[in-house]
Amino acid sequence: MSGPAGERDWRGFAVRVSLLFAAVCTVVGTQLPFYPVWLDWRGLGASEIAFITAAPLVVRVVVTPALAFAADRLGDHRRFLIGLAWAGLVVVLALAQLSTFWPLLFGTVLFSLAMSTIMPLTETVAMTGVKAAGLDYGRMRLWGSLSFIVASVCGGWLLEPLGAGAAIWLVAGGTVLTVAAAHGLQRPIGLGRLKAATSPPRLRVVDALGLLRSRVFLVFLLTTGLVQGAHGMFYTFGVLHWRAQGLDTAWSGILWAVAIVCEVALFAYSAAVLRRVGPVQLIMLGCGAAVVRWLLMGFDPPLALLVLLQISHSLTYTASHIGAIHFMSRTVPDQQSGTAQALYASVTGGIGLGGAMLIAGPLYASYGGRAYWAMAIMAAVALAASLALKRMAQPHSVGWGGETSAPS
Repeated sequence: MSGPAGERDWRGFAVRVSLLFAAVCTVVGTQLPFYPVWLDWRGLGASEIAFITAAPLVVRVVVTPALAFAADRLGDHRRFLIGLAWAGLVVVLALAQLSTFWPLLFGTVLFSLAMSTIMPLTETVAMTGVKAAGLDYGRMRLWGSLSFIVASVCGGWLLEPLGAGAAIWLVAGGTVLTVAAAHGLQRPIGLGRLKAATSPPRLRVVDALGLLRSRVFLVFLLTTGLVQGAHGMFYTFGVLHWRAQGLDTAWSGILWAVAIVCEVALFAYSAAVLRRVGPVQLIMLGCGAAVVRWLLMGFDPPLALLVLLQISHSLTYTASHIGAIHFMSRTVPDQQSGTAQALYASVTGGIGLGGAMLIAGPLYASYGGRAYWAMAIMAAVALAASLALKRMAQPHSVGWGGETSAPS
């Protein structure tokens, strides 16, 4: 596809994908900070809220890759995206009518699986444009981050007069936008010749065993799983605890927005940062910042310090994530890179974060904000592991399962 007409088609493609990113992140920007508030309004206890928010993270370790694989085999990601968006809308409307633990748990797992699968499939669709027409992935993805900020800030403002019971309808509104954006996607452009290049990573047993035989990679997974998992208390009870401290939901939304703005800023300048600081050093920086952040959060700091601690999200999450992605890209052989990323996503987003959320429930019920200190301990172990990772990772080559490769 070439010429002015082709360029217009690809520009339209970029706009439609950007809208889908924005819609999905609108859901995340309301669900992540405010869904626990709604569960609390429904009368659930801290341990029940923690279990409901953590369960989807554990289940998706298996289900989300399976759904993505099925979409790849079908060859039409748009059709899967539409189906998942409609499924999410039906489930969230059903959730709004529920009030007891087991139905809420089941519904939340179904909804979260649908939404968590939409994001990697959207990125796959976006990459078809990157590979076929040189579109800027960052400019498409940026709208997702911006919509998260708007959703979290506006959600906080709206819930103050409407009450916590309205939180589920904010999530439902974002899901309606996701349905509309999924239908608005163009049918795949040039998918046939790009299928191999844009397929989601497939977890192969042989490759996984090779990576898991590497002590370096195991220490890497331990480090990143712990530092990302240490956000579990904040993601589950952050807004609830701020409310207990007397902060209204409007300020909660603003504090979330501060974190995401700083996250976006570091992503935007990550190339320049990496020219000065190596991947392992970025992971170490994120681990060290996490120790300080969660230690101070356990003292119920005032609003001014909360703002500074939210700024540190650019280190505790973003720096460690950027470091992890570039560590794998520079050290893992090409034939194992997809498997490495799948294992990293499963450990950080499933095992690490899900496990920390389960731990956070009973700790928060017993100790309130001091439960953050358990997250600080996790981060401290991650920091020690990152120091070991720095010693173990060789500057010129790293072996994975008996192979040696030079970092790029």
